[in-house]
Amino acid sequence: CFLLGLVECPVEPRGRHGGVHGPRAWGVGRGPGPPSGRGGRGRNPGTLRAAFGARPARPPGPRMNEPGSVSAALVARIAEDIAAAGGWIGFERFMHAALYTPGLGYYARGELPFGRLPGPGGQGGDFVTAPELSPWFARALAAQVAQGLQAAQADEVYEFGAGSGALAAELLRALDARGVPVRRYTIVEVSGGLRARQRERLAAFGARVQWAEAMPAPMRGVVLGNEVLDAMPARLLAWDGAVWSERGVALHEGRFAFAARPTEARPPAPGPFVPGTVTEVQPQAAAFVATVAAQRERGLALFIDYGFPQDEYYHPQRSTGTLMCHRGHLADADPLSDVGLKDITVHVDFTAVALAAQDAGADVAGYTSQGRFLLNCGLAGLLADAPLRERADAHRLLAEHEMGELFKVIALTRGIDVELLGFAAGDRTHRL
Repeated sequence: CFLLGLVECPVEPRGRHGGVHGPRAWGVGRGPGPPSGRGGRGRNPGTLRAAFGARPARPPGPRMNEPGSVSAALVARIAEDIAAAGGWIGFERFMHAALYTPGLGYYARGELPFGRLPGPGGQGGDFVTAPELSPWFARALAAQVAQGLQAAQADEVYEFGAGSGALAAELLRALDARGVPVRRYTIVEVSGGLRARQRERLAAFGARVQWAEAMPAPMRGVVLGNEVLDAMPARLLAWDGAVWSERGVALHEGRFAFAARPTEARPPAPGPFVPGTVTEVQPQAAAFVATVAAQRERGLALFIDYGFPQDEYYHPQRSTGTLMCHRGHLADADPLSDVGLKDITVHVDFTAVALAAQDAGADVAGYTSQGRFLLNCGLAGLLADAPLRERADAHRLLAEHEMGELFKVIALTRGIDVELLGFAAGDRTHRL
């Protein structure tokens, strides 16, 4: 898998054999009801990463022979890969290169993409995540992390893809205040540039914070992944009404262009699918979750991200899939332009995540919206005496038209038996 170089990703996505089971799950599926959020291309325009109103599309990205362009080196590298592969590579490979090529990819240059507003000359952020938006995200999350640590009789937290280190810093302080101090907080981060920024931000915590470039094993305690799964490369599948094909990337007149090839791959849901459908499957995300589940000796894993259960993910109304790009707080659907200069994401299929975890021996202990999870963790009470500005920011974590509904939280346990407080009300595990 791209994140750790340790995960062997399956060629085909796993189907829904037998459904999701666990302490509070009752099989899969309630029929293909209407998708949550907006239909069509996944992301709700009201969410934090979405475009602010109707904006003109960005111009096409640099041509292969355009010298001096910011992403020219990355574009040339990918073009060489395409030529070496016979003129075509799968989109999964393209997305990996665009995001993670050392020193060139969007997440591999060490620049922080997080920020509340875009800045001049590209110096501002491309999007804002929950920990960057409000410290109350981590303060509420700390209640669930504390419960997980106590149930596992552990004092270690593992965070994958820690970004700027904002979540780690605030969570450590909040856990100390709760009387549940963490002895060791391990950040698994593949970007050397981001590791350097995290070290600077977290220096005050000394040796309590450590870094790893590979999956720690075994893990005992609480595992966290906030907006990690959506950035894992995905395969694109297209349905023309008769056959499925896989969308990949080729070169056409000096530019990247989509090109299709026959495939045996299929979405894990039975459909029906509208002719012209383009959607995604996420074997790397599933393989990563399975590896995390297998490496955990005892404890709780929480993954927080935007996405849907399978019946909603592959609903006919979502016929254009969920693939989206983000730059300067604008959203667009063209991953082949501005390569390396913008984020590329897909929404998470949480049913696939649950099944992968169960196959690896974990239990699905809860699944709900981010808004409900934070309220269950006591966010409303925590905000009682907060300044108005902080309460306004925290409200965006809860509001259905912001992050409260589109973002979900899934809990995976191993070796512990506890009713998790973050899912005490509004648990949706039965919908996976």
